Amino acid sequence: MKNILLPTDFSENSWNAISYAMHLFKDEVCTFYLLNTYTPVIYHVEYVLGYPAQFGLQDTIRNTAQQHLETLKQRIQDTFGDNPDHEIQDMARFDSLISGIIEFTDTHTIHMIVMGTKGATGAKEVLFGSNTVQVFKNVKCPVLAIPEGFAYNSPTTILFPTDYGIVYQTSQFKSLLTLAKTQTSKIDILHVLTSPLSEVQLKNKASLEQLMSQENHEFNEVSGDDVMQAIINFQAQKPIDLLVMINNKKSFFENIFFKSTVNQIGFHLTVPFLVMPS
Repeated sequence: MKNILLPTDFSENSWNAISYAMHLFKDEVCTFYLLNTYTPVIYHVEYVLGYPAQFGLQDTIRNTAQQHLETLKQRIQDTFGDNPDHEIQDMARFDSLISGIIEFTDTHTIHMIVMGTKGATGAKEVLFGSNTVQVFKNVKCPVLAIPEGFAYNSPTTILFPTDYGIVYQTSQFKSLLTLAKTQTSKIDILHVLTSPLSEVQLKNKASLEQLMSQENHEFNEVSGDDVMQAIINFQAQKPIDLLVMINNKKSFFENIFFKSTVNQIGFHLTVPFLVMPS
């Protein structure tokens, strides 16, 4: 059984991610956790000092959040029907989004987080915002980010860029391999060749080949020194349904995301993006 965390702010963007998850896991036994985090817009001094009860502020906000969660559960029921393999639980927490997700994953066994990521105004691509990046950085379970307005289609073609710079472990790939099996996906492994592979890279590539041996996969190499441009060019030539990377400080993932200012990340995507923890 899978436990899937679905953070929601009740926007259409978060609904789109929930919809994607319901489609993706429709044939699997799952518990879905709808998580809404909330904080008051205005803090009174008494509230900060620990006396929210006398104003009834926390209860009012919690009740509103809980009502929205019930409405959301009904929308899921109305849209996707009664799936006997699916259980939906909800949780409203007085917390920030990032802190709430971290605490929830620390206290629950969560196999994947599926969340919406909002694009820049007027852009069809996704510009990852600070919330998405912070979840990537701080949460130790697979995170699947769904672009705003992305219409679900089965991820039958998956792109996995890598520099062969890390030792691959079976545990890292569990979510990807399970997904590839259930969706009968092909995994395209992409390496941007900036120089001949070292002995260590060749050894890591061989171990990756062994890990992928039971799934439909293909190794691809392109020359260049711009990983992001290589991914964009590859996607233009061979349309993909899902991009997957491992979050490892020794990999180029960190160079793409973590060495940039969080609010100035210039990585654009038009497909869902799965980040697997190291």
